[in-house]
Amino acid sequence: MFPKIAAQLARGFLMGAADVVPGVSGGTVALVLGIYDKLIDTVRSGSRALGMLLKGDLRGFWKRARSIDWLFLTPLLAGVGVAIVSLASIIETQLRETPEEMAGLFFGLVGGSVAVAQRMLTKRRTEHVIIVTAIGVITFWLLGFQSGPVTDPSPLMLAGAGALAICAMILPGISGSFILLMMGMYTAVLGAVHDRVFVDLALIGVGAVLGLAIFSSLLGWVLDRQFNRVMAALIGLMLGSLRVLWPWPNGVGIIAEDESEVIDGTALEWPADLEAFTGPSVLAVVGFGLVMATTQIGSRRGT
Repeated sequence: MFPKIAAQLARGFLMGAADVVPGVSGGTVALVLGIYDKLIDTVRSGSRALGMLLKGDLRGFWKRARSIDWLFLTPLLAGVGVAIVSLASIIETQLRETPEEMAGLFFGLVGGSVAVAQRMLTKRRTEHVIIVTAIGVITFWLLGFQSGPVTDPSPLMLAGAGALAICAMILPGISGSFILLMMGMYTAVLGAVHDRVFVDLALIGVGAVLGLAIFSSLLGWVLDRQFNRVMAALIGLMLGSLRVLWPWPNGVGIIAEDESEVIDGTALEWPADLEAFTGPSVLAVVGFGLVMATTQIGSRRGT
């Protein structure tokens, strides 16, 4: 019993570590570890139970809840939580001290995810190219209006961030952290975890629970019937969102209250010199290679 729980904790930690970083999907790690199918089945069962609870069907809720494999789910979630809490401060520090390098790493990670996602398309038609192009252009354009990270999010924004992030986590090829970064909520959520702001964390958690209960079954239904179109839309979304991950935006170098650098602004520029170009570019290549290597390991395992 204990070895199984320990192994599941380790799997959860690896998934949580992936979910903290934009561009790396915990679902990809689950594929590599060979638990993706069971994870999705468990999530769907849990979402149905939550749906019954929201409807007031307590009898149906308890019946569905008892059918969930809690020995599988509980240590997995515990491992995810430990990873998020332990890594949040490290990433938050690096975002403050080396914003351009971290942006370069995230750029490469998302670029690798795009390459992996396009391989998931079972058919490639003209309509898929149109969807990718249209979603990519619209996303790129809309993100031009984003002035920077949200510094004082409202309760509704925190709950909405939790709902969207949890939905992204159950989609193939896209991470919840990536969605938070697009929304300008990544730093805020990371700070709430690091600083133990329990009120904010509770709001994010409520949003995640509601999002999972409301949307997981719908997303599963859409993926079963319109997989290629959904994947094409996700590819376009990731391509367009590379705008907010460009390591040299107009506004980098603004001094925050703690006298550290932050990345702010969405107007794109080029690095001022070779030194400014080298670090983010090398890390972008490393991030891209990490995603591709992780996927290659998973394919060799037959997942």
